[in-house]
Amino acid sequence: MSPPREPIFNIPAAVLLTAAALILVHVVLALLSEPEWNDALLLFAFVPARYHLSVLSVEPWWIGWGPAFWTFITYAFIHANLVHLTFNLVWLLAFGTPVARRFGWLRYGLFFIAAAIAGAAFHLVLHFDETSPVIGASAAISGMMAAAIRFVFQRGGPLSGFRGEEPASYRIPALPLSKILRDPRVLIFLLMWFGLNFLFGEFSSSLPAGGENIAWEAHIGGFLAGLFGFAAFDPVKASAAAHEEEIQQTEAISEDDQS
Repeated sequence: MSPPREPIFNIPAAVLLTAAALILVHVVLALLSEPEWNDALLLFAFVPARYHLSVLSVEPWWIGWGPAFWTFITYAFIHANLVHLTFNLVWLLAFGTPVARRFGWLRYGLFFIAAAIAGAAFHLVLHFDETSPVIGASAAISGMMAAAIRFVFQRGGPLSGFRGEEPASYRIPALPLSKILRDPRVLIFLLMWFGLNFLFGEFSSSLPAGGENIAWEAHIGGFLAGLFGFAAFDPVKASAAAHEEEIQQTEAISEDDQS
């Protein structure tokens, strides 16, 4: 008898809790009046201009130094409208799921925060004088996308075609980044992802979603953090020999099932 398989659309609890937190924050903020909404942005959105010492030296800590620290994370839980939230939830479910299955809930949570911080930091470097607030989970989710491509396409992984729906497929040791970047599927994904973000950066002000600029630089910061920081969070460690052996075993099991 074959062992029971994990449903491919079985969303991990950590991802569901993240989605619930994003929805809850959006509902609470939607109930605020316009002045209250502006106050919430001041306290919890990421505003690059806040980091001028001339600003930090004159503002009370709950407007200046306090938000200067916590908004590196809190901005990721705020969304401009329902379309913005829904878009991010779809990508969170798609890419957060494989990452959470591989990392476990704690590493997943820390990774989400690290990618959000990296996205805000990258945006800050390029827009130090910018007064427009940055909000949304896109940078953190971009990190999830980058982390996912580090293992989902490789042989024995979730999208490899060899029993990809099995829980064991999420435990396949990841190849080095230099080898991952030789995979045509990964290269196509990277080309499309960076191309779309370039288009967002060029034409976001003309989109019908309220004319608001998309902080595509934050997306890139989060993505690069996920791509290069993946190994620091990945709990699956193995030698190259063990990796090849596990792939061979996975393929052998797949061939037995088909015979």
